[in-house]
Amino acid sequence: MPILVHHLNNSRSQRILWLLEELGAEYDIAHYQRDATTNLAPPELAAATPLGKSPVIEDDGRTVTESGAIIQYLCERHGGESWLPDPASDDHVSCLEWLQFGESSFFVPVMLKIMAGRLGEGAAPAMPRIEQQLGAHIAYMAERLGDRDHFVGDDWTAADIMMSFPAEIAVMQGYAEKHPNLAAYVERVHARPAWQRARERGGAYFGW
Repeated sequence: MPILVHHLNNSRSQRILWLLEELGAEYDIAHYQRDATTNLAPPELAAATPLGKSPVIEDDGRTVTESGAIIQYLCERHGGESWLPDPASDDHVSCLEWLQFGESSFFVPVMLKIMAGRLGEGAAPAMPRIEQQLGAHIAYMAERLGDRDHFVGDDWTAADIMMSFPAEIAVMQGYAEKHPNLAAYVERVHARPAWQRARERGGAYFGW
């Protein structure tokens, strides 16, 4: 039975579609569209998960939420062992760090900036600190990536699946000139045939 992906347009679930394409796994998509005015997920998504957030997958009677858990689950159970470094290696530890960073540390300033933007002038005093923190997190990503092609090791791993979205955000937030290695990384991600197939199936994605 195919995996079912609850997929919200212009969201982090795009990378789950990318991983599924890389793994050659069979999957179906339940599409959800953001509200054109608020940019929020539709209430229908709450039927898949009480938090009403994407990504969510259903596989063999099990519902799995949280991007990092979904990525690790798919790698472990759907033929993606090569996307997870040897548990005894230092690369394994680095991969775990990025799986956490991409949905914890990094998204704090991102979400603060989104919410502050909705508050308008009332949030103005907080904006310098928010921008400083966002810039610091993006600089950390760029420094760790350096001149390498991947966030961990010499080949594509689960860390790259997770970090593709933060790198895309860095580009969308205007950091490409300051951190060209992140911009080049996004280009490498988007050049993957599997990413392009996922883009075709997932629909419009931030203009890419």
